Amino acid sequence: MAKLMRSLRKTHQSLSNSNLFNATKQNPSLFTSKLHPVSRITTRNCVSEMRKAAFEDNISRLIRREIQYELEHFPSKQLATKFNSFTVDEQPGEQWIRLKRKFEENEDIKVEATMFDGSIPVSKAGGPGQNVKLHISLVINIHKGDGEVLEFLCSAWPDSIEITNLVVRGNDKKPSRPYFSPQFKDLDDELQDSLYEFLEERGIDEKLAEFLHEYMVNKDKTEFIRWMETVKSFIMKK
Repeated sequence: MAKLMRSLRKTHQSLSNSNLFNATKQNPSLFTSKLHPVSRITTRNCVSEMRKAAFEDNISRLIRREIQYELEHFPSKQLATKFNSFTVDEQPGEQWIRLKRKFEENEDIKVEATMFDGSIPVSKAGGPGQNVKLHISLVINIHKGDGEVLEFLCSAWPDSIEITNLVVRGNDKKPSRPYFSPQFKDLDDELQDSLYEFLEERGIDEKLAEFLHEYMVNKDKTEFIRWMETVKSFIMKK
């Protein structure tokens, strides 16, 4: 009798396993629906993180190489804080610098200068091809006490200052709508010469233009390296 019962149990177990195998083949979700593919998700996340880390490391390496190249081949100098009677105010990350000075007892002069903002082609000396002549924009404000302000709009070339316009403005306490004068080049030649002499007497001349061009070459290098360092720090930040 006992042998008969054992035989019946084996037969029942075999039939159950066979039915489960057939059901699983017909509908695999019966077997996997309650299981989470943890290992597959984990593997995918690890691969993604590895790719991201490799990408960021590559960018960081390229930036470090570029910074090293710039420092070795085009080393920047300490930015000047004075030029003749002018003090120089430079803020990191800004495209403008400001120069200030007093003239005699009652004049305050402020010069705002951009970094290089344009160029014109010039012929190469003694050979074919062209070079470029870089341009800096200047806004020169000359105050006399609390009165009106003379504002000169100028171009600074590597060896000269060129006046493009002259505006008379009210001071900060007394705003006005200035009359924009005719183009400076349309003024009488003698008047133009007198206004150039007026600026030169206040230290705004070709020597200032030369200083600004040397300064901006240096500032451009400094800002470029600072920009690359900022990009590298952002990318590598966790």
